[in-house]
This record gives sequence, C-alpha cells and structure tokens, in this order.
Amino acid sequence: MVKNSFISVIFQEKKEEKRGSVDFQIVSFTNKIRRLTSHLELHRKDYSSQRGLRKILGKRQRLLSYLSNKNRVRYKEFISELDIRELKNR
Repeated sequence: MVKNSFISVIFQEKKEEKRGSVDFQIVSFTNKIRRLTSHLELHRKDYSSQRGLRKILGKRQRLLSYLSNKNRVRYKEFISELDIRELKNR
C-alpha cells in the first residue's frame, strides 16, 4: 500500500510509529492532500472534495504552525523531507 510505504520512508529511524504524534499526522494529511489534488484534476466540479481539501489543508497548517513554534529545526527538516512550502508569517 502506498500509504504504508510513504510512512515507513519518513519514520524509518524510529522503531515505534506513534499514530497520534504531530509528525505522523502531518504525513497523513500530506498523503490525503496529494490524493485529493490528483482526484480534483480529473473532477474539477467535485465541490465536496474541494471543501474537504480545504479543511485538511487548514488542519495541516495548524499542525505545522505548532511544530514550528515547538521545534524550529525539526520543522525545517520536516518541510524539506515532505517537499512542501514553508508557512508564511502572519
């Protein structure tokens, strides 16, 4: 399964995967975002999926903000691993 292989690549250095950790949740949301984005490229008028995508993006943004406030070095490493853009300062 793609999800499990992606998770194992990110968490290869950890023996135990903590499903509730911030890192795991960000990886999970990123995986969902990528799947929904590819779905929406084919189905442009699927408005319920667009709404779900916006909700997931907001959740991931809040988690990334929390991580950046908690541990800036880990945040920078995580952003580069997942190949996502950095948060804008408000």
